[in-house]
Amino acid sequence: MKDCLNVCLIGTGRAGMIHARSYMGNVVGARLLAICDPCEENLKKAQEELHVAYTYADYQVALQNKEIDAVIVVTPTGTHKEIVLAAASAGKHVFCEKPMAISAEECDEMIAACKQHHVKLQVGFMRRYDESFQKAKEVITSGRIGEVTMIKSLTHGPSEPKEWMYDIAKSSGPIGEVNSHDFDTLRWYADSEVKSIHAIGRNFRSCEKKADYPDYYDTVAVLLEFENGIIGMIDGAQYVQYGYDARAEILGTCGNVLVGSQKNNNVSIATHDKCMHAEVMPSWTKLFKDAYINEARDFIRCIREDDTPRVSGHDGKMALILVREGLRSLLEKRPIRIGE
Repeated sequence: MKDCLNVCLIGTGRAGMIHARSYMGNVVGARLLAICDPCEENLKKAQEELHVAYTYADYQVALQNKEIDAVIVVTPTGTHKEIVLAAASAGKHVFCEKPMAISAEECDEMIAACKQHHVKLQVGFMRRYDESFQKAKEVITSGRIGEVTMIKSLTHGPSEPKEWMYDIAKSSGPIGEVNSHDFDTLRWYADSEVKSIHAIGRNFRSCEKKADYPDYYDTVAVLLEFENGIIGMIDGAQYVQYGYDARAEILGTCGNVLVGSQKNNNVSIATHDKCMHAEVMPSWTKLFKDAYINEARDFIRCIREDDTPRVSGHDGKMALILVREGLRSLLEKRPIRIGE
């Protein structure tokens, strides 16, 4: 194994640049060697910040560069499969952002290709690399709160949805846009697969869109039953406006664990009106900044040590299935047994 692994970023949009910055001096033994994006404007803007050795408009050309050891795929979901298959065939290790693909069948193809060509495949669920979420997992494993009985997770996003997000055939609504991380967190904490899922959603904040998008919902509650008997609950919402919110609670037979906070920092202000004031977390990009760096470090470690990634292709596939079945439950207004 050479001293420094060379990484190519494929997709230089907002999420892609978060990954790019993680490699700029934060990951020992790896460097961002190349970036790739078919959008000339995005590529130029990224290069002005990153100053990498190679820039490409075509990922197929980038994969021909023998100096590149691994790729980070942060492109539209519909392109993930073809890029990952091509990267695996070229012998490049793969980090793929979520959603992993369009369908479970595509996930299976991606997993098989990476296995066939003996390259790593890691999927981007960065909460598993957040210090607080990791600590909660350690507490669960230690047995300090007894047997786990119920796990709750929530994600609230502050931003007004883009027009395409109102079409749930394209976005899946909050279940897909914000709650895929919650599905992965619950599977990780429960250490079990989901047996059944029941979702209920409503549109409370974008009522003006109901005529054009009658199925759109901005708020959702999801109830899950795991195969090992644990009960799961997910609370999701878009356009909450107050800030970004990601928290979890694990209830055991003799204790509980609370994960996360709504606060932007540890400063609280007491004023003459006898009220306490604190800043709310503005964005997931700030809350999980360190988690993204830890995620990148572990990806490189897995390559170097020939270890299994903490978030596998199977994890990516199962999150995708839960998003799909959760949306089906919401639309059909009934519980769904996974695999029925």
